[in-house]
Amino acid sequence: MQIYLDYSATTPTRREAIAAMQAVLTQQWGNSSSLHEWGQRAATVLERSRSQVAHLINAPPESIIFTSGGTEADNMAIMGVARCYSTPQHLIISSVEHSAIAEPANLLEQWGWEVTRLPVDSLGRVHPLDLQAAIQPNTVLVSVIYGQSEIGTLQPIEALGKIARSQGILFHVDAVQVAGRIPINVETLPIDLLSLSSHKFYGPQGCGALYAKPGVELQPLLTGGGQEMKFRSGTQAIPVIAGFGMAAELAIKDMVTETPRLIQLRDRLFDGLADVPELIPTGDRIHRLPHHVSFCFQPQTGESSSPITGKTLVRQMNLAGIGISAGSACHSGKLSPSPILLAMGYDEKTALGGIRLTLGRDTDQVDIDWTAFVLKQILQRLQPLSVVVSV
Repeated sequence: MQIYLDYSATTPTRREAIAAMQAVLTQQWGNSSSLHEWGQRAATVLERSRSQVAHLINAPPESIIFTSGGTEADNMAIMGVARCYSTPQHLIISSVEHSAIAEPANLLEQWGWEVTRLPVDSLGRVHPLDLQAAIQPNTVLVSVIYGQSEIGTLQPIEALGKIARSQGILFHVDAVQVAGRIPINVETLPIDLLSLSSHKFYGPQGCGALYAKPGVELQPLLTGGGQEMKFRSGTQAIPVIAGFGMAAELAIKDMVTETPRLIQLRDRLFDGLADVPELIPTGDRIHRLPHHVSFCFQPQTGESSSPITGKTLVRQMNLAGIGISAGSACHSGKLSPSPILLAMGYDEKTALGGIRLTLGRDTDQVDIDWTAFVLKQILQRLQPLSVVVSV
């Protein structure tokens, strides 16, 4: 029995999206910038897909800029705004951002920009008053992740965006984990820039988008032919864009039933592991991604067993046929603690033990119950001196 529970890393491409891609590869393969019939067939696919993706977040089609994925969309938002200024300014991000935001911020800091990293509480949430206090006269951009991929916490985006907008500051949201799982309406939310990724909701890998509110000024990262309204030069990858568009269209239809189903399964898995004292739930149980379950391993006081890391649990679960993810990273052979858990106040030892189980369209109740059983068995085997948990 094999169970995939790493849907926040990537999702299997839907057959409808694959069919849309195949149609482009075999029938609509022209260059969308060409004026002849072959090019115009491709251009029609491109603009239809742009409308499909725009509809997912209730945006005008012309506000969608196709990219190679969420990382490029995040980089385009941060660096595209920064390059509009001839002198360093002030940027605000949260302390639990994805590296696609944190690394560009680090680079800007090296170039003389001032970067404020907002603290989070023990559940991983930013407090709006902290954003209010961090704003300076030269603050030009605030970027806050909507749904944190490692701990599942949803940020108070509306409250944060209102504060930024009241001060005339651009507000960017990394919605890679949220789009296709929770409805987003950029017409009512105070958002100026928003990042999307196709393969997080059953579209193909290698495609994403940046929503830029009409009137927002950006400098392109790539120049050349002037594609994507001159924001992102380069011949568009029409096949994956077509798959992206189809996945977005289907996500809109599915969210009505799929989101509450995932919430029910998510809570069942949390409850199924609630009697394991060493597994500490991480993130906010209320303000949470619907498909996301996460823990950190924290040995009971007095246990003499060696530390169990998230990587160890991932490997052991994989041997049992279950795919999950860990938050800690391995650099040059040395395991480093999760910066997200550290930002939330966990100590380094505990921050090495983070795991994430994320659910999807193919996950059912049998998968959930078997996963809880297997994880308990693994923990019993790995810590023979600890208290035996019920299974």
